[in-house]
This record gives sequence, structure tokens and C-alpha cells, in this order.
Amino acid sequence: MRPAAGPREDGDADVDWSSAAEQDETIQHSLFGEILDWMLAPLLLLWPMSIAITYLVAKSIANQPFDHALEDSVTVLAQQVVEVNGKLVKRLPGSAREMLRADDVDSVYFLILGNRGEYIDGDRDLPPPLDEERFRYGRVLFRNDTIHGTPIRVAFSYLDMQDGDEPRRALVQVAETLDKRALLANEIIKGVILPQFIILPIVLALVWFALARGLSPLAQLQERIRARQPDDLSPIAPGLVPEEISPLVGSLNDMLGRLSLSIEMQKRFIADAAHQMKTPLAGMRMQSELALRQTDQDEIHRSLLQLAKSSEAATRLVNQLLALARAENQPQAGTAFHTLELKQLARDTVHDWVQTSFAQKIDLGFEALVEAVEIAGDPVMLRELLSNLIDNALRYTPAGGSVTVRVLADAGQAVLEVEDTGPGIAVPEREHVFERFYRILGSNKEGSGLGLAIVREIAQQHGATVEIVDGGRPPPLPGCLLRLRFPLQMVETSEDPTYG
Repeated sequence: MRPAAGPREDGDADVDWSSAAEQDETIQHSLFGEILDWMLAPLLLLWPMSIAITYLVAKSIANQPFDHALEDSVTVLAQQVVEVNGKLVKRLPGSAREMLRADDVDSVYFLILGNRGEYIDGDRDLPPPLDEERFRYGRVLFRNDTIHGTPIRVAFSYLDMQDGDEPRRALVQVAETLDKRALLANEIIKGVILPQFIILPIVLALVWFALARGLSPLAQLQERIRARQPDDLSPIAPGLVPEEISPLVGSLNDMLGRLSLSIEMQKRFIADAAHQMKTPLAGMRMQSELALRQTDQDEIHRSLLQLAKSSEAATRLVNQLLALARAENQPQAGTAFHTLELKQLARDTVHDWVQTSFAQKIDLGFEALVEAVEIAGDPVMLRELLSNLIDNALRYTPAGGSVTVRVLADAGQAVLEVEDTGPGIAVPEREHVFERFYRILGSNKEGSGLGLAIVREIAQQHGATVEIVDGGRPPPLPGCLLRLRFPLQMVETSEDPTYG
């Protein structure tokens, strides 16, 4: 007998189920409210800007007619300034002066200055232009100014009174306060803003209505989903939803498909488990009833032995069903995997089966052709995988045979092999032996047919491939070699094999 691993460790690795997942508090957002906010917020922000722009435009519009009136007054007043005997004089009668100042709202001012700035007529307090050189003769210009602290609008013009070569000029100004302009601007603003107060609620109501109509397909989709039967996992017809939520419906259909597949697998698993459990339970019941009817101690003993065997078979079946269910519900894509050393895991698992191999008179050995092989995986599930392989090999290997567990590296992959000297598996059967509850006819070996199904499920969870090849021995016991290839993380090779 080759040296093998030591005594079996008690129990499987402990799994901590006590940690509770933390629940984050989330605030549920309304899509309707979100869109409404993004639509109304710019509208409500633009409304004050619209009022400000309207006020500026209203002031500009209000200035135009009153500026034209001031311009006419300056033109008429300039026509009344003449030169007599080398002096500038005005010919403005009293009635014309009264008409010029006649205004029920604003105060009107005028001023006429001579060539040297001498006063000719008008209001002496009316300030003259600050920059006289930039103004052209005969052109009426405007400026904003103040008189006695009151804002005014001033129209002014320089008159060319040239006599020969000597330049002579006169300044004519007419000004008025801004009350009429402010009143007109306010009237314009009222005419524009007041209708907006009426239109704005209508706009808000229309936006609300349009948004509700636009989101109605979501409500209809919700109602169709709620109206479904609990067991209806058929896909949602993408043609019945708007284009914008088609990706969401497509993702939901994918999830429904995966959920339907998972439920079908669970139903099939439950049906198969119930079917398989009937036989050992019925046998246990029959043996117990038979033992109760027996009076001979030897017959009772035989019935109890059969009852113990049936109990052992039922226990093994239940354990394998639980192992298969756990393997099928492992997280995908290695989300719960850890880096582990495959050689050490295989050595420890072989230790667990040493006593069983002694009892069956089978040589159980371990060979490692590498110093270290690290893979990503779940150690509990991988021990379950290797235990099923060793159990299968021991069951089908006759007494005096051998079973070898081997770890090596090949082509950038970690390789785990279990080789026995049993009858082997025929090529047509090799695909079927991985199916649940499948057993080769004529094998005459006890078992549930779940061992290799568990191996395949765990291997798929770890991204490993499984293959069955001949052991390379002559008939009638050619042997069987089952090889698993894992994605490799790190390998250190050694020249000589290491035997456990």
C-alpha cells in the first residue's frame, strides 16, 4: 500500500450563515416628478428673465415717441433763433413759450445759449452737454441728465450761425422729466405680463397632461404585468411598448427567461428527488414492518441489517441531493471564490478516504507533479467534487485494485486526475453518466447516480472542463481516468513527482 493521507477530519468546513446583509436606505424617485421638474424649472427660471427683458424693451419703445416730440421741439425752437446786428436773439412769443411748457404730467425745460455760452433765454439750471467738440452742427442729439435731482431726458442741437470766416454757434436744449415714459412703459409691461399670468397656469396644465399621456404606456405595462398569473413567466411582447423602454423590456425578458429556466430546474430536481427517495424509504418501511412481525432473532437481525443498509443509502442520497442543490445555487462568475492551493486541498481530501480504501482493500494514493498549483475556487465545493470522484472510483474498483489522485500542470492549466483500475466506462456512456440519476446498466453497484452530476455542476461553476478517458490497461479491467482542467493562477513545477 502506498503511503496515503492521515485520518479524516471531522465534518465539512463550517459555513457562516449568521451574517445579515446590510440594507441601504434608498429614496424612491418618481419618473413623472423628475421629468416635470426638468421641464418646469427652466420655464420658471426663464419667466423672470422674460419680465426683465420685456421691461427693457418697453422702456425703449416708450422713449421713441417722446424723443420724436423733443426733437420737434428743438427744431421749432432752433428756427426761432436769429442773428440781429451781430447778436443772437430769439423770436419766441409768449404763447409759443406756454405751448412749449404745456404738459399735464412732465415738467418741460429749455435753454438757449450763444456762441460764447452767454445766456439768451430759457432755464438757467438746465445743464449743458459735457463734451461739446464731438457734436455736429444741425444734428439733434439726446442724453439723460438730472435737474434739481430729478432725472430728465434732454434733446439738444448746435446751430451754425457763421458770419463770414468767423465761426459762430448757438446751443438749443429742450428737456422733460420721465413720468410719461415710465407710465407708458408700465402700461406696456402690464399688457404683456398680465396675459402671461393667465397663460402660465394653462401651460403648466398642458405640460402635466402631455407628460401624463406620454408616460401612460408605462402605466399600461405595469397593469399588464400585474394582471399576469403568478406562474406566467412568458416574455413581454416588445411591440406593445414604446421604443424608449424597449431595452428595459428586453432586459426584463432576459431575466424572466433565466428565472423560468431556474424554476424548471428546481421543479425537475424536486420531481427527481421525490422519485428517487421513494425506493429507499419504501425499503426501510418494508424491512421495519418485517422485523416487527418476526419472532426469530436471526430473522430480526437480518431485517435490521437490511434496514441499516437502506438507511445508509437514503442518507447518502439525501446528502448528494443537498450537495447538488448547493452546487447549482453557487454564485456565478467566481464572485465568492478565493485563491487556494489545489495540491494541498487534494491531499487533504485523499486523507478523508484512507479508512474507506483500507476497508475495501484498495490502494488509494496521491501524486503531485508540481510544487504549487493555485486556482480560484470554493474549497468546500471542490472537496465535495473530489470526494465524489474518489467515492465513484472506490465503488467500481475491485478489491486489490488501486485508485490514484493526481495534480499536475499542463498547457497553462491546473489538472486534477482520478484514475482507477476498474472496468472503465464505455465511450457511448460517457456523456450520459453526468446526467442526474443515470446509472450504467449491469453495473450492479449501489448508488444514486448523482455523483458525476455533482462533479459536472461544480466544475462548471469553476470554469473547469471534465473529460473521461481510458485508463490505458488491457481488458477486462481497462480502468478509467477522469480529468478536470482548471484555469491556472500560478504554477511552480518540480523535476520529480511528489508522493503523498
